[in-house]
Amino acid sequence: MIDLGILNLPAIKSSDVTLIIGAIQVARAANPIGTATPRISAKSNPKGSAARRTIGPDNESAKYVVVAGRRRSEKTRFTQIDYAGGMHLDVLIIAEEGFEPSYAKPGDAGADLRSTESLVLGPGERALVKTGVRIAMPDGYVGLVHPRSGLAAKHGITVLNTPGTVDAGYRGEIMVTLLNTSKEDFAINRGDRIAQLVFQRVERAMFHPVSELPESARGETGFGSSGRS
Repeated sequence: MIDLGILNLPAIKSSDVTLIIGAIQVARAANPIGTATPRISAKSNPKGSAARRTIGPDNESAKYVVVAGRRRSEKTRFTQIDYAGGMHLDVLIIAEEGFEPSYAKPGDAGADLRSTESLVLGPGERALVKTGVRIAMPDGYVGLVHPRSGLAAKHGITVLNTPGTVDAGYRGEIMVTLLNTSKEDFAINRGDRIAQLVFQRVERAMFHPVSELPESARGETGFGSSGRS
């Protein structure tokens, strides 16, 4: 219920109340709580399903860009991820030219990450591979590093800690822990796509200590409890 007293309005008709409530509902639908994303004014250069924007020499009048109330460097780049229904997430990135996360095809969920170094992974070996990418995303989101399906299926190359977690507060370089599960050497060249970065919303839990937990159909049964077929 809406307490009209707090609106400090004079006596109004019931039809006016309906209009007020309708206006509030429309406003809430247009901007649901917790779903607002930073709006950034900058020169855009769309590419595929994402738009890569650069603030710098091609826009001399832009000295800085404001994101979430903070000034960013004039050379800041960011990737704008467009989702069905017009939703998007602005992600600031610092990366070497040509090594920015990129989407291979429209509709792809994961943006490809590339290796900035060359190395050989022997059978059963693992390595922490640099991508040269640093990002900043809004609070309430997480970046998840997944293996590339082609590398996994054809060469047995996977991400050891799948999915790797990039927290919203992390500002260091994204590095990928690759594992060679095959029986052959696998060469990685500078510029090769080695993993993909997927962004998702996350919920922050509030933990409440209790003396016992409510019962469930599964109870305390764990690994293998559901059988094999």
